[in-house]
Amino acid sequence: MDRRGSHKGYVRAKNNQAGFEVRERPIELEHVSYNREGQYNAALDSMEDGTNEALVNGSSDEACVQTKIPKLTGAKKELFDHNSTTFFDDGVRKIDFVLVWDELLPSNVSEISDCKREVFESNLEKEGLQIEYVDTPGVSLHFIKLHAPDEVLRRYAEILKLRMPMKKIEQDVINCVGSTSMEFLLKIPGMLQFHNATNEIVHEVKSRFDSILDYFRPDPHLFPVKAQRFSAVYSRDKEYLFNVEDEDFFTSSIRSRIVDFILKRKRFKEDTDDEFAFGIERLLTEGVYSAAYPLHDGSDHVDGNLRSLLRTEWTALNKLHRYQPLDYVKDYFGVKIALYFAWLGFYTHTLLFASVVGFFCFLFSFLSLPSNIPSNDICSGRFNVVMCPICDYSGDNSCDYWYIFETCLHSRAAYLFDNGTTVFFAVFMSFWAVLFLEMWKRYSAEITHRWDLTGFDHQEEHPRPQYLARLTHVKAKRVNVVTQTLEPRVPFWRIKVPAALLSISLILLLVSMAMASVMGVILYRMSLLASLSIHNDQNITANAMLITTATAAFINLCCILLFNRFYEKIALWLTEQELPRTQSEFEDSLTLKMYLLQFVNHYASIFYIAFFKGKFIGYPGDYNRFFGYRQEECGTGGCLVELCIQLAIIMVGKQAMNTCMEMVLPMVFKWFNSIRVRTGMGKQPKESQAYKAQWAKDYQLVAWGSEALFAEYLEMVLQYGFVTIFVAAFPLAPLFALLNNVLEMRLDARKILTLHRRPVAQRVKDIGVWYTILDCLGKLSVATNGLIIAFTSDFIPRLIYTLKYSPDHSLSGYVNYTLAYFSTADFSHAQQVSNASAAVDICRYRDLRETPWLPSNPQEPNPNKYALSADFWYILAARLTFVLVFQNFVALVTMVIRWIIPDVPRKLSERIRQEAYFTNEIIIKQEMIRARGSVRGAQAARGDSTARLLRPRSYVEPQNISPSPYDDGVLFKRSKSSCPRISTGKSIDAV
Repeated sequence: MDRRGSHKGYVRAKNNQAGFEVRERPIELEHVSYNREGQYNAALDSMEDGTNEALVNGSSDEACVQTKIPKLTGAKKELFDHNSTTFFDDGVRKIDFVLVWDELLPSNVSEISDCKREVFESNLEKEGLQIEYVDTPGVSLHFIKLHAPDEVLRRYAEILKLRMPMKKIEQDVINCVGSTSMEFLLKIPGMLQFHNATNEIVHEVKSRFDSILDYFRPDPHLFPVKAQRFSAVYSRDKEYLFNVEDEDFFTSSIRSRIVDFILKRKRFKEDTDDEFAFGIERLLTEGVYSAAYPLHDGSDHVDGNLRSLLRTEWTALNKLHRYQPLDYVKDYFGVKIALYFAWLGFYTHTLLFASVVGFFCFLFSFLSLPSNIPSNDICSGRFNVVMCPICDYSGDNSCDYWYIFETCLHSRAAYLFDNGTTVFFAVFMSFWAVLFLEMWKRYSAEITHRWDLTGFDHQEEHPRPQYLARLTHVKAKRVNVVTQTLEPRVPFWRIKVPAALLSISLILLLVSMAMASVMGVILYRMSLLASLSIHNDQNITANAMLITTATAAFINLCCILLFNRFYEKIALWLTEQELPRTQSEFEDSLTLKMYLLQFVNHYASIFYIAFFKGKFIGYPGDYNRFFGYRQEECGTGGCLVELCIQLAIIMVGKQAMNTCMEMVLPMVFKWFNSIRVRTGMGKQPKESQAYKAQWAKDYQLVAWGSEALFAEYLEMVLQYGFVTIFVAAFPLAPLFALLNNVLEMRLDARKILTLHRRPVAQRVKDIGVWYTILDCLGKLSVATNGLIIAFTSDFIPRLIYTLKYSPDHSLSGYVNYTLAYFSTADFSHAQQVSNASAAVDICRYRDLRETPWLPSNPQEPNPNKYALSADFWYILAARLTFVLVFQNFVALVTMVIRWIIPDVPRKLSERIRQEAYFTNEIIIKQEMIRARGSVRGAQAARGDSTARLLRPRSYVEPQNISPSPYDDGVLFKRSKSSCPRISTGKSIDAV
């Protein structure tokens, strides 16, 4: 059934103090039709058939220019002070959105742009939006204020299926919700009395614990705990369920979301040949408008608005110990941004326990360093053997033999990250990752319930306007299984398959480019190590490995930052080609592409050091070469030190650079925008009202892009990978992540609140595909940590040596055990070290190979010399066994943990079901009341006593219900509650 409505809005006529003429003109607001079979068409300005009343004739931009309608300048007026500039001039209608264009920008002042603005703004007025123009003489900036009347808000709240709070319900009804878990107490004699007695003790303990937590919770006087409210999908047919008369029924975030929905779907051309001639995003891209944004509540430095309160209580660094007021963040920024801060806060708090354990593991390693036998053997000089040259032989044969005591510093550093605590911490972090995700699911279930996201389905989202525009000429339709509406069907062979093949091909190409950059860094490491090894400075030669690792990590970091910009544009274009139906699907697809590219970009060099460096180098006299270069070798303590350095530089360095850039760049852009505003204001003094207007202040801020939150998530998820995947090599990673996140959380809050324009509120169910990525990282971390312990660290060789070879089951003689022998006589003539500082017959190298002589007779040559020894294969078998046992043990415990901990708390699950039941009961009872009123009215009108026969057979006279659904704004009352008192739940401020 189609519905149409009309409304007239007016720009109020008045003469302001400046004497500017203000002209009144009626605004005809013709509502688009919609039907319950295809409500998504109501939001499209007749894209397919172009049925809008023609304002401008012509089929091209040039024709549009020739028949241009004279622009109505609207109201020219003096701007109010900052407390009044969030409203229209009448002080009643709230500004929901602002459009800006600048006469100084060539793209803004062309005749084509003027024509597009005329058509676009006319279509906005037809849709029901009210417009007020700010045209100040001598000012090149033109601000266009938009207001959505209540009728438009109600219509689109129904189209968007928004869940809105119902009228207040008596507390006794709310208390009954969630009380079924205590029904057994009423059935067992004496149990209720026992429960009441013990409940006093529990209440006393809880009150003492709460008094401690009050120090960390937000100030209840500034952020009162919000009462639990029932909600339902808004419908104009059931407006009696909602307090639509309340002026705050539609919050500012909902109002801006509805206006943004309209702006994205209105056409700016009458020429229907251009299928994509719609939406504010394209107008911004083409330079028709300079900006489009909802207003902040007011100045962040003036008390009396939520923005100022959040700045002083949420973003302040002296409030780091306080939980976040997430309910109020949600009210101001919407669910999507609030959910990000909820996840970031939860992640940061769970890092606290991991940081403490990691710090104590490192502290134990540091304190036990003096008792480490292998490093003491190397540093004391008791075991001072000659090592084979670590570099290739140059023309002058300047590469010399060296002594193992030169690696004293390296061996001590290796012990700090390669000892018995490594295994314990790797197992602990594997369980931590599982518990983190399981507890987040429970916590997010509470958030989604409190924020009315329970049951939200992505299929309920309206299709993206770009999606519908691309499918304008597609005749095939499909029925949406959730909304039961007809929608275009994407051709499988003509669009889906080519787009998928294109995405896969380009993604593989970009991955190959990232791998090529890693190979370039590897070649750099090889060449630099060779040059430093023949340096004249002994200190440089001794620390050649550390210098090479540090500089290569820095170069790799620069490559990462360089590729980031390139990847983003390619991934965005590929996602558009795939035609995702909804914005959530679009963001999930983009996220997967970007994260895959960033995964290779960030982790490829680390995987190389962890699993490939020094594993296939050969032996002296027969080295395996890569592009003619001798491959890198690990130090005497293994490659774990290099892996730790690489992790520290990339993780800590990237976090530090990102934090600086995130704060500095918005400040630079804000400064640049302020210059544009000063230029656009002409000769207006800074003290004038033009500068103080909220729309002018917000124009100076930086736009919050649609993908801005993606970068924040990406940064944290990449950090999560460093914390979990390679934590066995860097136990301090959780601590550095914690320190970064404590500042990151508040700096992100300050950035979005004070440096960016107010984002449009968006409604999402959860963190989306990021949870799937986190889950995959947790599973991958089990494998990588097991492999690092088994193959990168010396844990397994040390264990085998102490159990099988050491006479006293200690590590005495372990260094000698890990070094193989090489006879210098086996060097070729070109490989001989002619200028060696001393005559050397035997040199040592790190490997498990056969000796040049027979063990039973040192005088006899060994026919299997330099072959891999039996100990090598024995240790390899032990390493593989450890990986198998480690992964299966962790997987088994993980399954048990996930089975024990349900995704949704039992009490919350009961509460959700009961609230759904009570909501249905309220609706049914109100329908009964309305039906009874209709029947009585008909009976009184006809005087027919048989009118009561019209009642349904199942009709039951409502008891203890307010006689009118509008009395005191209460829908449902009970005179007496028969259920135990249950708390309605606390505000979601736990993180």
